[in-house]
Amino acid sequence: MFISILLFLIEISFTIVGAAFLARAWLHAIRFHPFNPFAQLIYRLTEWLCKPLRVMLPTSRSIDFASLVGVYLMAVAYLLLAWFTFYGFLLPSALWVPGLLAAAVTAARWAVTMVIWLTLIQAILSWVNPLAPVMPILRTLSDPLLEPIRRILPKFSGFDFSPLVLLILGQVTLLVLKSINYTLVML
Repeated sequence: MFISILLFLIEISFTIVGAAFLARAWLHAIRFHPFNPFAQLIYRLTEWLCKPLRVMLPTSRSIDFASLVGVYLMAVAYLLLAWFTFYGFLLPSALWVPGLLAAAVTAARWAVTMVIWLTLIQAILSWVNPLAPVMPILRTLSDPLLEPIRRILPKFSGFDFSPLVLLILGQVTLLVLKSINYTLVML
């Protein structure tokens, strides 16, 4: 039971840090205003790793490679720590390549989880308090994901079902990624 609790705490901690790196990459991709308090929080949380990585990795107009490498390194560290906690020994050399692939899948899982939470929070707030101060930020972050669905799916009686479609697609993607991750390292 102690190991299960420890694994849960490790997963939550690394997921939050990984989500911060993913958020930084997303903020860069959508050109979110850098002086927004939310952006400032994300930048402060991730600057400890992005600053040294940025020396080696260039940043293009739409891709922040330092943030993406940062989330990948967090996923590698998470998998190594989770493996050691669960099995009590380091990852065998035969599993290094699958482990590195599993880290990429883990980073993708974190990204999909972040999209699911962002969409869920926005959908709930749009019904409860559509004028909440955080709604413009949520719309700015989620509209690039919802717009392609809105173009395909028409509104029915004024209801926007694109968040529901995105949630379903996200959950299906998450199931596929978890299956791939389990196949790679059985963790």
